[in-house]
Amino acid sequence: MKIAYWLLPISWMGVIFYASSQPYEKQDIKPMMAEWLDVSFLEPYLSWIHFTYHNKEISVDSLGIEQFIEFIIRKGTHVTVFFILMLLFYYAMVMTTRWLFSARLWVSFLLSVAYAGIDEYHQSFTPNRTAYIGDVIIDSIGAILAGALIWFIYYVKSQKKMTKT
Repeated sequence: MKIAYWLLPISWMGVIFYASSQPYEKQDIKPMMAEWLDVSFLEPYLSWIHFTYHNKEISVDSLGIEQFIEFIIRKGTHVTVFFILMLLFYYAMVMTTRWLFSARLWVSFLLSVAYAGIDEYHQSFTPNRTAYIGDVIIDSIGAILAGALIWFIYYVKSQKKMTKT
């Protein structure tokens, strides 16, 4: 029944697939922010941030404070979602393989990045959404952060074992 452990990452991939199937208008949080939150107080603290993403200037000046915050939230969601996917892949690997730690970690990372690419390609078929390699890179950062956490926990546990013996 080891296959059941793979239901976790597969289910999470289904959640990601569903979210990528939604047109931008269904995920737009700007109207909610405008109605429920006054975020204008953040403008002086964030106005110094300027960068280009997907050939578009990202700044409070160019987007307005609500759209700028929405951009940060959306990209933060990319990181978080693929952080979780990496953890779920790694957990499934631990529970179903006898591979070395490093092999489990690398395969989990590669599966996460591969799915990021597949998901971005899938998103290109969704109305008012575009596929962009920059999003795959951001997704990969989430997987890298999860891998770093896994490695850190592994390292701490191995150090504790060494001090006990």
